[in-house]
Amino acid sequence: MAKKLKITLVKSFIGKPEDQRQTVRALGLTKLHSSVIKNDTPDIRGQVRKLMHLVSVEEIEA
Repeated sequence: MAKKLKITLVKSFIGKPEDQRQTVRALGLTKLHSSVIKNDTPDIRGQVRKLMHLVSVEEIEA
């Protein structure tokens, strides 16, 4: 079974640097408290690491 990550935007990205804003949008997060489920890949882990101060992450089994 592949691992997946549930990524939830818990803090606003208003006023943050443009690269962080683009990363939030690339993950598919649009509104505060919105969530997306992504495959656990090194690319996604890197994006999450960049946004650790804005998102919460849960590992789920799919």
